[in-house]
Amino acid sequence: MELPERAASVMPKMKTKSSAKKRFRVRPGGTVKRGQAFKRHILTKKTTKNKRQLRGATSVHETNINSVRAMMPFA
Repeated sequence: MELPERAASVMPKMKTKSSAKKRFRVRPGGTVKRGQAFKRHILTKKTTKNKRQLRGATSVHETNINSVRAMMPFA
């Protein structure tokens, strides 16, 4: 069975990387929010001040924004 000519020339769908959609959120201003690193395990040797400063979320650095946007084309 042959495909119609139109179906053969259709571009494939763009897909969002599943790992990126789990790790990043785009804020209304356009910045990208990410979770804080180094707060998962081996916390006994980290100081209280260090653990306190690792709380909450932070933004993706502007040098990495284009990489994140390429992984999330619809965000």
